Amino acid sequence: MAGFRALARDVRNPRRHITARRTSLRKCLERFAPYGHRATWHHLCSRAGIALEDRHPEPARLITALEELEEARTLWLGYEAQFAARRRQEKLHGIRQPNGLDDWHLRTRRGCDIMPCESPSAHPEDRLAEVLARLILAMESGPASACPVCAQNRLAWHDDLDRHPWEGPVCGNCGIVVPVPVLTTEALAAARHTRPGHPARPASHATPSARPRRRYATV
Repeated sequence: MAGFRALARDVRNPRRHITARRTSLRKCLERFAPYGHRATWHHLCSRAGIALEDRHPEPARLITALEELEEARTLWLGYEAQFAARRRQEKLHGIRQPNGLDDWHLRTRRGCDIMPCESPSAHPEDRLAEVLARLILAMESGPASACPVCAQNRLAWHDDLDRHPWEGPVCGNCGIVVPVPVLTTEALAAARHTRPGHPARPASHATPSARPRRRYATV
């Protein structure tokens, strides 16, 4: 089975038929798809100007989509390398049980479903690398009261998601399933009291311990 970089070379290969190059880009998402396969594909097509079912897209548009995916993958691999190095040091010091955030990270399957989107067509609009940078900042900063991607408080608890995690807080603004460890206990409790189709609690009900919105990180 070809790896990500081999598939990326196929996408760039001008001697291959454009349909085959498009297929190789889709296969890249089997190795790295932060929003899940379908939502990541929808995101890349939207930003690159490719119709979802276009079997003969312009080569330049395929390359644009690939470059955005590669940029995000490079950022995430750098984070994973730091994560692995930290875990090795912790194990040397006898800390073998991963914390909640580490346990979540181990379930992301090396870049797939990092921030799965409930709907393939509802996902953050910014570049993948920018969105991942915000998530990494959130993981390094500790739990907060809002979505780590868009800084909005429109979180609702869904218990019927069609992939792991099978339940969790979904952002009603940008569409991601927010990793539980990056939210405060108060934010999670508020999300559990807000179900799909029901309005969120007013902002005045936020607890005094809720953290202010973060400034976005850029890449």
